[in-house]
Amino acid sequence: MLLGLFESLRAARLPITLREWLDLCAALDADLAFADVEDFYALSRTVLIKDERHYDKFDRVFGAYFDGVQQIALDDLKLIPEDWLRQSLERLLSEEDKARAKALGLEELMEEFRKRLEEQQKRHQGGNRWIGTGGTSPFGAGGYNPQGIRVGPKGGGRRAVKVWEQRAFRNYDDNADLSPRNLQIALRRLRRFARTGAPEELDIDGTIDATAREGGLLDIRMRPERHNAVKVLLFLDVGGSMDDHVFEAEALFNACKNEFKRLEHFYFHNFVYDSVWRDNRRRFSERTRMLDVLRTYNPDYKVVFVGDAAMAPYEITHPGGSIEGWNEEAGEAWFRRIKDRFRKLVWINPAPVKSWGYTSSTQIIRQLVEDRMYPLTPDGLTEAMRWLGK
Repeated sequence: MLLGLFESLRAARLPITLREWLDLCAALDADLAFADVEDFYALSRTVLIKDERHYDKFDRVFGAYFDGVQQIALDDLKLIPEDWLRQSLERLLSEEDKARAKALGLEELMEEFRKRLEEQQKRHQGGNRWIGTGGTSPFGAGGYNPQGIRVGPKGGGRRAVKVWEQRAFRNYDDNADLSPRNLQIALRRLRRFARTGAPEELDIDGTIDATAREGGLLDIRMRPERHNAVKVLLFLDVGGSMDDHVFEAEALFNACKNEFKRLEHFYFHNFVYDSVWRDNRRRFSERTRMLDVLRTYNPDYKVVFVGDAAMAPYEITHPGGSIEGWNEEAGEAWFRRIKDRFRKLVWINPAPVKSWGYTSSTQIIRQLVEDRMYPLTPDGLTEAMRWLGK
């Protein structure tokens, strides 16, 4: 049965290796989950899934595979060797429980358990005799009997909740709709922590060490706050066909502002030329020359372009191609200057990947960025941030 689950998880392209599967088998051998599907769910997700982005997909696969499984099938119970069942029960019982079970007649209980297994032909719910759930029989789950053997998942005092069906982590799915949480998880691939600036945070380890050196006299030490030291230069396409992608672009922009403390952003329309701007309401009166951008920011800035790359090809390749004004040099020339100045550059495209092949301009830009164009999805951002972080 477990091999089938492993195959289902791999078929869903979850990153589960044989090593992790063997770890789960070892945990089951150690009785970390026994005859309880909810315990098995919690254990398997903890052991198998190392990235929270995959929690929701795991929940869906697990729920589909174990759909309707709430108890051990009667046919399976009949195949369990008596010595194994007895040893398993003894491992679960404390010394006090063992003494009480012996006084109540454990041998008689085991014999009656086997007898009823032979007599019973189907699953049973409620009642006071058969092996099942919700009754007062000494065998089963979800009911009550002070002298019983629990068979199947825990019940009675505990109210079972199939947490995998609740899908509490649905926002973490790589294929889910864009959300700030999804985007920030993807952007965290690009991190380099440092402590710079004024000492504003209590240094617990430093304080303990300094106090010990002073013979117990309290010596408080402070340190700068730890933050992401990566510097990002963000260029955002606005207007025209990008109006169809406003929600995605805004979500990415907000996620970048929350994730990167050293973020500089500029806007452009369709493609970059000799100037860009910071405020769309004053795009014609307050522009920043591209030469000033190249001189101001160091080569260690990570450059991210966001745009659908859909335009007339001459807007990239020819002087005067800009639809907003006359550009003396082709946009391609300015883009090459940007690429030569900064070490790492990617292009994030909010348009569906399947549409990229229909526009010549997209192919031209993919060549300019050396095929480092990524879709505006959690998976696409993860790949882009991984490359920028190399």
